[in-house]
Amino acid sequence: MTAVRIGGHASAGGGLATGTMPYIDATGADVVQVYVSNSRGWALPPGRPEQDEAFRAGCAERDVTAFVHACLLVNIGSPTPATVERSIDCLRHGLSRAKEIGAEAVVFHAGSAVDEDHAPHALRQVREVLLPVLDGIGDDDPILLVEPSAGGGRCLAKRVEDLGPYLAAVDHHPGLGVCFDTCHAWAAGHDLATPGGMAATLDTLVATVGAGRLRLVHANDSKDTCGSTRDRHESLGAGTIGAAAFAELMAHEAVRGVPVLVETHTDRDGVKYAGHRADIALLRAAASAPASASADLAVAAAT
Repeated sequence: MTAVRIGGHASAGGGLATGTMPYIDATGADVVQVYVSNSRGWALPPGRPEQDEAFRAGCAERDVTAFVHACLLVNIGSPTPATVERSIDCLRHGLSRAKEIGAEAVVFHAGSAVDEDHAPHALRQVREVLLPVLDGIGDDDPILLVEPSAGGGRCLAKRVEDLGPYLAAVDHHPGLGVCFDTCHAWAAGHDLATPGGMAATLDTLVATVGAGRLRLVHANDSKDTCGSTRDRHESLGAGTIGAAAFAELMAHEAVRGVPVLVETHTDRDGVKYAGHRADIALLRAAASAPASASADLAVAAAT
């Protein structure tokens, strides 16, 4: 299988480079995702030039690819104008900061119409507010990646099939790619645990969005049952999705060349970074030997 970059979401506490470089070195990650603002606040802080430069240099030296995750409050489908305005400001800020730190893309959640009355108008609103942002993305700039939600409420994209109308709303703009989150898909009702379930879901994803639109995978196990609409991540192989599904993930054609990262428990048993180190090793075992992945995954998870 073509080599795939595997890593995780890292804390930028203490500074972008100060927080992430020890994580990268300890876990062996060759892809990293970060927040460039408070994950649950609207403040849009400027970068710290010395940290940005150290981050870019550190990633280049280690051959690490970077992604930015937008604030979790972003909801461009909201019926509340102030929320939509703040969401767009957040996406623009994320794209600007991503360019400054050398990141490839900014991930954001698809959003929700929130109430029944607004639901018929939400995708038209997405078009109106998102197209100007997408049109401002240059050829060499970071792009946006829409991530389906875990379900519940009036989500605009929860199952992978929902990405069809979402992308159509913005004319399948090349500045909008897709991020696939396994825990979200499981919560939204995709049975990834049954043999063949992960592969079938990825087949549906590609059929819906087209080849090449998938640009990032969030590989997360779940604490909850399929279809629960609950987004509670678990370490790979320790949750209800199970290790075998991640072997299917890493063996699938759609994932060739697509970075895969974990958003699971970073530490384990009091050991800093041990959780992500184990999960990254588990995915690497699956990527290197998908035909016998179940045994390899068990070995990787235990080390």
